[in-house]
Amino acid sequence: MLGWEFPPFMSGGLGTAVDGLTKSLVSQGHEVVFVLPHPIPEGHVSHVELVGPRILAERAVGLRAGQLSRQAIPARMPPGPSETTELPRSLTTQETVTYRKIMTQLETFKASSPSSYPGVDAGDVLRRVVETIQEERETTTHTASSTSPIVSSADTEQFASVAGSSADELATVIESVLESLGEMGTGSGGYGSDLFGDAQKYARLVAALGMTERFDVIHAHDWLTYPAGMMLKAITGKPLVCHIHATEFDRSGEHINQGVYDIERAGMHGADRVIAVSRLTKAIVHERYGVADGKIDVVYNGVAQDGIQPQRGAAIEKRDRIVLFLGRITMQKGPEYFIEAAKRVLEKEDNVKFVVAGSGDMAVRMIEHAASIGIGHKVLFTGFLRGRDVDRVYQMADCYVMPSVSEPFGIAPLEAMRNDVPVIVSKQSGVSEVLTHALKVDFWDTDEMANKIVAVLRYPPLSQTLREHGRFELRGLNWDGAAEKCIKVYARAMAEV
Repeated sequence: MLGWEFPPFMSGGLGTAVDGLTKSLVSQGHEVVFVLPHPIPEGHVSHVELVGPRILAERAVGLRAGQLSRQAIPARMPPGPSETTELPRSLTTQETVTYRKIMTQLETFKASSPSSYPGVDAGDVLRRVVETIQEERETTTHTASSTSPIVSSADTEQFASVAGSSADELATVIESVLESLGEMGTGSGGYGSDLFGDAQKYARLVAALGMTERFDVIHAHDWLTYPAGMMLKAITGKPLVCHIHATEFDRSGEHINQGVYDIERAGMHGADRVIAVSRLTKAIVHERYGVADGKIDVVYNGVAQDGIQPQRGAAIEKRDRIVLFLGRITMQKGPEYFIEAAKRVLEKEDNVKFVVAGSGDMAVRMIEHAASIGIGHKVLFTGFLRGRDVDRVYQMADCYVMPSVSEPFGIAPLEAMRNDVPVIVSKQSGVSEVLTHALKVDFWDTDEMANKIVAVLRYPPLSQTLREHGRFELRGLNWDGAAEKCIKVYARAMAEV
């Protein structure tokens, strides 16, 4: 399993989702090796086998000392042409695989039926294919043109060629990878300033670790890991499952980063199966990325079921009722609609405070906006919360609102319900597909959003009904069910390789 977020490296909902899913996979008897780009802290204990750069360094030492086998799995890079055709180094991993497959098919056909295509040279045909690929690429404008979003064929070839080498030779390759890694993801939340470069480095890390691990399937979370998943699939022949927690259209609207989109699209098309967290996301993957509908499986997220319910009336503030927004303060999450709805609520109800828990590029703008419309003293910004502080803020709340503009799923409403809080969610969210006992509203309809908040605050029977039925509804939304569906996806992927 490949991911950028996992305890203790948590930046938001992605880390929470991966943590819950892996716990259920392990509890059902499956072994998970999770590859992080960060060094794992000394003494950290996890329910999965966490590996990173430091572990890779230890394995290089073990290989040289004869304490570790040369490799756990055979490399299965598709065989190259019998002619000594040089592979262009500019080809991406996926193009290299395509190149080799075409070559093999041409040669097989030529050998079995030489009279069908007299005078046809497979190598010449293949060179023309490559020239066409390169010409098409040159005519495409990328906003991230200075980057090479997919790992080059040179990297893939290097790891494929070491399959039959000695332990010392493999150790040498691993040591060269370690030297090239530098510091990955050292910025805010574990994400560095050069995400494309970090994705390439991470792919090399994953490929090197893949030569010393035994596994059945590759599960890649989020776009930063897709190049690594594609590279490992190309080298080993193991099936790849790409898990779509969010797309570039969710993060950026119509003003997408073309480089990120290209990586997402390549990963989805290069995968054997694609997991979408909602039907909403499945539709985006199909319509915007051109992925076949039958290749996409919907697996809804869950919520941990072992949380302790707060005692009734455990709100910290007795006089003020609390309306909570918890999430990244970015365009995708709709914080401006929450602030606008707050203004309308305060026109009807005075003893209400609005808590905005989270951080993001719109935080300062939202603080200024609340002040500019005269409700700055009623809106509290906590900054990024983690650990027990998250549970505390849920337990303070009388109502939770998720006004997301585009939300592939949305775990936070489930966490709010687990903490006995009535929830209001955007209709433009995946979680709205599975929640019956939650109030739903279009993200842009701030009048209706305010009306629903007021209804929850004013009418105890409504609030109590949402709480009681919400607790019951959560029983069917758990990570065990999500894990069982993922296992079925793995089986489909393995059957199709």
